[in-house]
Amino acid sequence: MSNTIGKLFTLTTFGESHGTAIGGIIDGCPAGLQLDISAIQKELDRRKPGQSKIVTQRKEPDQVEFLSGIFEGKTTGTSIGFVINNTNQKSKDYSDIKETFRPSHADYTYSKKYGLRDYRGGGRSSARETANWIVAGSIAKQLLKNIKINAFTSSVGSITLNKKYQELDLLNTENNMVRCPDNASAEAMIQHIQEIKKQGDTIGGTITCVAQNVPLGLGEPIFDKLHARLGHAMLGLNAVKGFEYGSGFEGTTLKGSEHNDAFNSDGSTQTNLSGGIQGGISNGMDIYFKVAFKPVATLLQKYDTIDTHGNPVEVQGKGRHDPCVVPRAVPIVEALTAMVLADFFLLDKSSKL
Repeated sequence: MSNTIGKLFTLTTFGESHGTAIGGIIDGCPAGLQLDISAIQKELDRRKPGQSKIVTQRKEPDQVEFLSGIFEGKTTGTSIGFVINNTNQKSKDYSDIKETFRPSHADYTYSKKYGLRDYRGGGRSSARETANWIVAGSIAKQLLKNIKINAFTSSVGSITLNKKYQELDLLNTENNMVRCPDNASAEAMIQHIQEIKKQGDTIGGTITCVAQNVPLGLGEPIFDKLHARLGHAMLGLNAVKGFEYGSGFEGTTLKGSEHNDAFNSDGSTQTNLSGGIQGGISNGMDIYFKVAFKPVATLLQKYDTIDTHGNPVEVQGKGRHDPCVVPRAVPIVEALTAMVLADFFLLDKSSKL
């Protein structure tokens, strides 16, 4: 099983949703970085369950404990080990799916690949794992002092925020529980999620992420293009079904004369349909991309499936689950972005004499 992300700035994680703890080891972080531990905890609080009425009501403090690699508040250059204890597991809620497979969930593929599965909350396939990514991503953010990374909810179901990120005050993202910086759109999204939740159903959506002040030159062609690594990271996130950057799929409707970003004399561009990346390398313009999330597979209503013997059965979902993963995924998208950029930032130091 692949448990590591990154080339120089790396994160290797462990743990299951209903195990004793989750945690990880961060390697490659330079020595001498003054860490704000409270900022790391604040990022974890943005992701943790139970924070609002439109997310899972599992109550986890997600308190991180650092075991190594930090002395007197600074990184030492050695491995940064950390652990986050699980404190609010209700494994009995999953006893009804011990012998059945949830449609469109990792239950079936994990079982067939490994010959067994941890049915309690999905085990290693659970989004509980992403708390580890927040820790590493928060440290990466602090390493990238001058780069601003802001993600926000841009759609829930058919409700779409029809504004460009330049028209929004991204500081308003945390002003509502759905993490949409436009108040009118946020209210509609929240109402829609609540209606879906009452039905015992789930809904998907999209997150837009913007990275500003990214230095020119990040990215390692041919097979480690910056957008490819960003896509790789985002597609590793639970429930993600799509990734597009810059003009994305809409760019296919334009002619080259309409799509090309004309240069200014200083090397900046008059438009930014490239999404801040050309030839797999950052060009100094804003990097922006969108991530698509499917509806959560676990339904709190009756649904048809099969059991471990292939027999058709009807199951009634139980437990505490997100009716829409998008609001809690916003800080995770930021964390993954920070890790990818930090990795390339360090790699770029060796790109030329």
